[in-house]
Amino acid sequence: MQFEDIHSDARAVRHTAEFFEELKQSAAHLINDGRASERGYFTPSEDEEVRHLLVSYWQSRNALIEVVTSYKDYARLPDALVQSGFLVSFAGALVLIDAARFLREGVHKRSVVREKLNEPEPSFGIPKGVYDRIQRSLTNPVHVWHLYHAARFFEEHEDELKAVARDHDHDLEAVLEIVLRLRQRLQISVKKYSVTRLRTRVRQMATIVRKDLFKRAMYGLQKTVSRLLSDKYLLPGHEPQIPEKIQMDFEPLLKPGDVLVNRKEHALTNYFLPGFWPHALLYIGNSHQLTEMGITEQADVKSRWQQVVSCSDSGRGCVIESLKDGVRIRSMNSPFRSDSLLILRPQISKRLIADAIGRVFSHDGKPYDFDFDFSRSDRLVCTEVIYRAYEGVGGMAFQLTSRAGRLNLSAEDIIRMSLKNDWFYPIAVYCPGQSSEIVVGEPVRDAIEGTL
Repeated sequence: MQFEDIHSDARAVRHTAEFFEELKQSAAHLINDGRASERGYFTPSEDEEVRHLLVSYWQSRNALIEVVTSYKDYARLPDALVQSGFLVSFAGALVLIDAARFLREGVHKRSVVREKLNEPEPSFGIPKGVYDRIQRSLTNPVHVWHLYHAARFFEEHEDELKAVARDHDHDLEAVLEIVLRLRQRLQISVKKYSVTRLRTRVRQMATIVRKDLFKRAMYGLQKTVSRLLSDKYLLPGHEPQIPEKIQMDFEPLLKPGDVLVNRKEHALTNYFLPGFWPHALLYIGNSHQLTEMGITEQADVKSRWQQVVSCSDSGRGCVIESLKDGVRIRSMNSPFRSDSLLILRPQISKRLIADAIGRVFSHDGKPYDFDFDFSRSDRLVCTEVIYRAYEGVGGMAFQLTSRAGRLNLSAEDIIRMSLKNDWFYPIAVYCPGQSSEIVVGEPVRDAIEGTL
């Protein structure tokens, strides 16, 4: 892990914490409106609002869990990154705990609201019993004991951690502020737990980790957050990666403006997104191809040119992609860190594709949209990068679909457009469940349809 990875995770924690504050305001309005409790049921509009909040909460929660669990190999952290890695993990865990406590404080005694939060949401694959699962984790004394070590590590090294955060960048400093703001939400007191239980937990932990407080702290964070999940959502040790030979076969097929759609098996951010293919991104080409398009002097492109050069210094192209850390220009390492990948090509002229790529640069740096709200452009979900690049260019139009109370566009909506030759057409697909090689030409349609 490099500092740029920690920087990305810090940005994701900061964006998610900011979003949670907005979400809490919306939820507070809904919770404090006692009409549903009085009548004993939710009206259709209220029901839609609750379901939307549930989807937004579950998605943003998953992003934080993914950040914290990415530090499961904390023993491998370079010494220079130990404190930064701890800060990011601890902040992510605190935001999760704060959100769960907020729900408990507002909902637990309101059976009508609680039952509604426990309902499944089939269109996003959200299972039954979400609220109860989160609260069982929150009130589990074993989890609190695990978090005690993280809180203790922060207290004992607070001055050092503050210095590390303030010597680096804005995102890491923002993460420190999150810790300072939320640490009291742990409400940890060793006196609350029996001496017998504590002694038992100490003996168990001593057999797993060294008596190093940092390692105890990181172990506690990992243990607590991993318990928030059902085992079916993860496969320990799985690291998505397109085989190198397949990567080499893919690259000559790509053209600027292509839409890439991918899937990571056993990734938290797959779940609670509709369909087998959950994620889309825009291929913009390398610095040479962008120069040929004649868009390098556009203000939004020019101001980000160094990012393009940096991402394409190996000769590979770049993508613009929205992940949990926001919309960013990224190298091809990002889409290739997946298990399945396909290419869709827009059916418009090169000049119009250049226009689309030029305008999508303006969205670089915006946060991820856990709210899936296509009516606002200050934060973008992954498919909204495609939507805002191409909508209206050359007459191109997308049909948005209502899901959990919001009009939006899924990656599979774009795939289905391509299968009907509606503004896009499929170029190639690699899906190990269909073939061990890239499928191109006419068979690509059958291969893609076999995944839908």
